[in-house]
Amino acid sequence: MFDSDFAYSFRKSPVAVVSAIVALILAGAAVFAPWLAPHDPMDVASLSLLDSFKPPIGMADADWSNLLGTDNQGRDVLSAIMYGMRISLLVGFLSVLFAIVVGISVGLLAGYAGGLVDTVLMRVADVQLTFPSILTALLVDGVITAALPRTMRDALQIYVIVFAIGISLWPNFARTVRGSTLVERNKDYVMAARVIGVPSWRIVAGHVLPNVIGPVMVIGTLGLGLAIVAEATLSFLGVGLPPTQPSLGTLIRFGDDFLFSGQWWVTVFPGLALILMVLAINLLGDWLRDALNPRLR
Repeated sequence: MFDSDFAYSFRKSPVAVVSAIVALILAGAAVFAPWLAPHDPMDVASLSLLDSFKPPIGMADADWSNLLGTDNQGRDVLSAIMYGMRISLLVGFLSVLFAIVVGISVGLLAGYAGGLVDTVLMRVADVQLTFPSILTALLVDGVITAALPRTMRDALQIYVIVFAIGISLWPNFARTVRGSTLVERNKDYVMAARVIGVPSWRIVAGHVLPNVIGPVMVIGTLGLGLAIVAEATLSFLGVGLPPTQPSLGTLIRFGDDFLFSGQWWVTVFPGLALILMVLAINLLGDWLRDALNPRLR
C-alpha cells in the first residue's frame, strides 16, 4: 500500500502532508474534545460572569487556565472552539454523505437508463444549479423549520441543517456520476454482462459503481469544505444550529458583537479555526484530484 503510486504521490507533496497533519490535529481535537478541552463550555453551572472577557495569553491580565481568553459568558474560547469543531465537522460530514448517496443514485439512474429518465433528472439538477447552494440551503431550512412545531425545532435543527445542505450539494455529484456512467455503460465488460443476462441492478452496483467512485471522492472532499462553510454561514445568519449546540459559525456570530469593543479574540480565534479547517480540507481535495488523474501520473 505504502509503495503504491497513490502513497508515493502523497509523500512527495509537502502541501498534502502539511494539510493532512493540520486536518488530523483539528479533527482529533474535535473528536476528543470531552477529554482534551481544558473546560466544558456546555456546563452552564461551571460558568461565571466574573470570568468574562479574559484576554488570551500574551496580553495583560491573561490567565494560563484560559489560553485563548473567555467570552462574554465566561466560557473558555479554546474549549468552545474544540466543541464547536465537533458540530461543524459532524454537520459537514453528514451533509456530504447525504449528498453523495442522493447524487450517486440519481447519476447512476440517469446515466444508465438514459432517455426520458436522464433528461428529466438532469434538468432538475440544472435548475437547482442555477441557484447558489447557500440560497437553496436557506430556502430548504426556512421551509422545514416553519413547518415544524416550535417544541421540536431545537431538537431536530441539526437534522434539518444536514438535509438542507445535502440537498444543495447533490447536483454536483449527480452530474459527475452521470457523465462517468455514460462512458462506462458502453464498455465491453458491461456489454458482456448484458449478453450473459446479468440483471441491470447488478451491473450498475457491481461493475459501473466501482468505476465511477474516484471522481466522487474528490468532489466529496471538496464538498466537505463547502458544507462546513455553508453551516457556518447559516449559523452566522442566525438560522443554523441553536445556541445550545454552538458550532464555529455560532461562535463567530456571538463574538461579532464584541469585535470592535476590544474583545477581538472572541470571534477571531473561531474564525481562524474555521479557515484552517476548510483550507486544509480543500488542499487535500486538490491533491486528491491530481493524484487520481491518470493524465498527471
